[in-house]
Amino acid sequence: MAREFEPVVGQWYENIDENDSFRVLSVDADAELIELEYLDGDIEEIDLDTWAEFDLDKIEQPEGWSGEELGKPEDDEEEEDEDEDRDDDEDEDEDEDDLDEETDGNY
Repeated sequence: MAREFEPVVGQWYENIDENDSFRVLSVDADAELIELEYLDGDIEEIDLDTWAEFDLDKIEQPEGWSGEELGKPEDDEEEEDEDEDRDDDEDEDEDEDDLDEETDGNY
């Protein structure tokens, strides 16, 4: 008899029949689709009927899991660089505004 669990985003499961471990990335109740990520990084989308066929155990996050956390960009450094560029642009704009204010009263 299959053990049936509701799919919970971020929860790790083991499919006992397939000896596969995966975590749930997303659940779309309207479309009845569940997005899974396996230990090897493969991502699969399944429907609720397929989920119901799985013989599952809830498990802890596997040791040594090297995947990215949910919602976290894959390349933090690139995002930080973009933020720094925006900050530099804002500083330049402020400097120009300061100059405009200083020179307005001199006419």
